[in-house]
Amino acid sequence: MTETPSRAWRRSSHSTSGEHCVEVAALSANIGVRDSKDPDGPSLAFAPATWRRFTQQVKADRLDRA
Repeated sequence: MTETPSRAWRRSSHSTSGEHCVEVAALSANIGVRDSKDPDGPSLAFAPATWRRFTQQVKADRLDRA
């Protein structure tokens, strides 16, 4: 994945404890996602349309919590 300056990574404002958090960043062509506790570790990249569908499902509470 392309290097992304640390200031470009964002954490949800709903994340107050700092545990179990992910951070997201707009990359050149994708949306990057990483574990906030391991910023130098691996990260994932999603196409913008895929990320948008995922976040819409989260907001609509349509994901299985099993």
